[in-house]
Amino acid sequence: MLAETICSAASAAGLGIAAITAYRKRFLTATRIAAYSLVPLGLVLTGVVEWVSGIAFKPSVWIGFGVLGLSWLLFMTTRAIERRSGTTRAERRAARAAERNEAVAPGASTPSLGAGSSVGQARPAAGGAAAKSKKKQEAAAPADDFSDIEAILKKHGI
Repeated sequence: MLAETICSAASAAGLGIAAITAYRKRFLTATRIAAYSLVPLGLVLTGVVEWVSGIAFKPSVWIGFGVLGLSWLLFMTTRAIERRSGTTRAERRAARAAERNEAVAPGASTPSLGAGSSVGQARPAAGGAAAKSKKKQEAAAPADDFSDIEAILKKHGI
């Protein structure tokens, strides 16, 4: 009851100030003041003020706010721990995507295949030849890395 009276008085005072402002030929400002002063009266007439005052004095409502606060605190704590560990959901998703899709050099003539999946290629007959081809692959690996970089630079005109 007291809250409704205070809101009605605030609206009446605001409308009085709006009338004085309009008398001074500042109609835009007067209209804005009138709009703001009608908000408390509208809240009283819709019952929002009574609802808020009913909520403010119930202990069960304050317990509910405490539970919501605890929930928020737990959520923010887990987020902070997740950030400190350096593994976010996006990073884990990117790692899974990288495992599925192996990178292929943009300038490569053939797609790179994993070890043991050479279809249609002849295997070296002797162990010495296999060791030599392995050394060649190891020596060629850094050049493959630079070919990726060169392709990117050429693409951007550098």
